[in-house]
Amino acid sequence: MRLGLQLGYWGAQPPEGVGERVRAAEAAGFDAVFAAEAWGSDAFTPLAWWGRETTRIRLGTSIVQMSGRTPTSIAMHALTLDHLSGGRVVLGMGVSGPQVVEGWYGQPFEKPLARTREVVDIVRQVLRREGPVTNDGPHHPLPYRGPGATGLGKPLKPIVHPLRADVPIWLGAEGPRNVAQTAEIADGWIPIFYTPRSAEMYRPWLDEGFARPGARRTRDDFEIAATCHLQVVADADEKARVLDALRPVVSLYMGGMGAKEANFHNQVFVRMGYESLAREVQELYLGGEKDRATALVPDELVDDMHIVGERGEVLEKVAAWEATGVTTLMLSLGSVEEIDRVAALLA
Repeated sequence: MRLGLQLGYWGAQPPEGVGERVRAAEAAGFDAVFAAEAWGSDAFTPLAWWGRETTRIRLGTSIVQMSGRTPTSIAMHALTLDHLSGGRVVLGMGVSGPQVVEGWYGQPFEKPLARTREVVDIVRQVLRREGPVTNDGPHHPLPYRGPGATGLGKPLKPIVHPLRADVPIWLGAEGPRNVAQTAEIADGWIPIFYTPRSAEMYRPWLDEGFARPGARRTRDDFEIAATCHLQVVADADEKARVLDALRPVVSLYMGGMGAKEANFHNQVFVRMGYESLAREVQELYLGGEKDRATALVPDELVDDMHIVGERGEVLEKVAAWEATGVTTLMLSLGSVEEIDRVAALLA
């Protein structure tokens, strides 16, 4: 199991000290650094900016929102950054949710699985550069022949010859059908709220995808990149404080990151066995009672989602995550000192 540094997406202002953390992660032997996007900072620019002073570490998007760019535009970003970095890009993509897709990008959210399949196929056509890129699907037709079209659209292939035809494509997926499709068509999977306790829930969904005709990968060469916070603490009191600090993020995704009618993150917690909790947290959160919602999230859930404990406990937990098939552990680490401590601990 390799280590990745998860930068996430920005808050109200650009974070400080990121360049130093990225360089420290490379020096410490981390395999990759990942950047995310929501409705503020994008995922590609930070990797280009802070990755320019690195030479080895992989640069991954975790994740690019498919509705924010056309498939060929996504491919152009990946192609360009792959050249600039010397072949170090990992293209992580996902569909996001209807609030963001329709509210921020002004695109329809319908049929996310079919859209994902089309996007992946088009990106791979661009990167292979075997001929003009075309797509007969209804979501991203190339050439475009729909309302307002001039009829002059011409199938094209990229001017720039891609450095690699096989840039790894990892997909963010949460539900059974989406996870199965990811195992079928992608090189890796970026789960959210993946834990050793919930890992068995996903196994049959992944196996279904691997078993489909033409599946791209098998379990042996498929990547699973899970995100968590890792912190070594001195005693139980410090652990309690750390878990308490992580609790608001859990309640945000359980209760507030999505509409009541369609919160895919909330449904992950339901599948994990927290149905009544997820419902109550969502009711309180959407009702403006965020503190009450957060107070309901139990320590055992936060503890399961992250790796926090004294040295021996952390080592045991890391081994447990690895045993479930996680190939890359993406860690949110806030300083060079934290990165160095983790690297020394897990060396």
